[in-house]
Amino acid sequence: MKANTQSNFWIRSSIYSGPNARSIIPDIFNGLGAQRILLVSDVGLEKAGVVKKVVESFELPILGTKAEIVGQFLGVKQDAASECVNEALKYARKVNADAILAIGGGSVMDTAKALKYGLFQGITDINDAIPRGYLYEGFPKAQPMNIPHISVATTAGTGSEVSPIAVIYNEHIKVKMNIYNVFLSSDVAILDPELTIGLPPEITAFTGADALTHAIEAIVSPAATSITDAYAFQAIRVIEKNLPRAVKDGANIEARMEMLHGSMMGITAFCSALNAIPVHNFAHAFGALFRIPHGLANAVLLPVVMESIPELYLQKAHLIAEAFKVKIHDEDPKGILAKVVEKIRVFLSDLGLPLDFSDYGIRDSDMEGILTAVMKDPAATNYPMSSELIMSVVSRVSTVSIN
Repeated sequence: MKANTQSNFWIRSSIYSGPNARSIIPDIFNGLGAQRILLVSDVGLEKAGVVKKVVESFELPILGTKAEIVGQFLGVKQDAASECVNEALKYARKVNADAILAIGGGSVMDTAKALKYGLFQGITDINDAIPRGYLYEGFPKAQPMNIPHISVATTAGTGSEVSPIAVIYNEHIKVKMNIYNVFLSSDVAILDPELTIGLPPEITAFTGADALTHAIEAIVSPAATSITDAYAFQAIRVIEKNLPRAVKDGANIEARMEMLHGSMMGITAFCSALNAIPVHNFAHAFGALFRIPHGLANAVLLPVVMESIPELYLQKAHLIAEAFKVKIHDEDPKGILAKVVEKIRVFLSDLGLPLDFSDYGIRDSDMEGILTAVMKDPAATNYPMSSELIMSVVSRVSTVSIN
């Protein structure tokens, strides 16, 4: 960070970690003054019994005023679709909810955050709040929303439970939109590793790759500081050690706990150093157009983008190498970066993650649409890329078939 620039480090959420941390949720809601809680999750987590494990904590005897769950909105879809947010807004008002309990991964967390924002602003259509695809509200415009909000993470990837950003998919124009408001993050984040035990290996792998991407894009950001570097560096160390363990043995409670911490640290650094995020830029575009899960998109794109834009990574290549346990000797920054990229590529491949998007049927006729999506994504504002660079990256990750 340059000495003549200003920075902001913001982490608003209180974090409770550990096995059965979910048991304290009712007491926390009571302390926050909640009375009528809307639970937000998805059908998959309901069928897996995760929602039930959290709801059971409300069945224990609690002294004093008891906040209650008055409704369950389980209609969350992939990428927090805007119509899903609008349905949640309608349902929350129907049950007269005054608090939100989010149980899930990034899509659930982002839906809950957009729901909170919509309730606070009196919105019925979340798309109306983001007419240009990106809404930034800092001080003094950003104000406390006074809607008690607890998030329970069931994946270790997005870190959305503590981030001030909600990414909403506008299915009408196929664009991922962003709301940034420091009060979007939950009041309390619950990191209970027992709730991640049933996560399949492939989802564990690509959500972990998302957390890794957050940390790497934070550490090389032009807006990085010694504070964000500390979070990003430790996140990389934790993920390098524990993601393979969690993928290999999903019941490894220590690895699951550490991955939740790594995810939280990665997104904290990412949000406070938010600037150049070309990997996420590409991932947003591919996710919006082809419904590729965000973490999987990041996993495929990360090593390719790092090789394609070396100037962004060279200055911090030594830090990434140290965090990732890459052995270096007398290499120059380019040599160090080459070793880092190769280590990351092998690391992700060993987790069973793909090297390209060949499973998604991307065709030659899609190329122009991908180019437009990358260039128009809100993430391109701080780090615009040439059409030649974009198409070079796209050609490397897409197996194209000619019509």
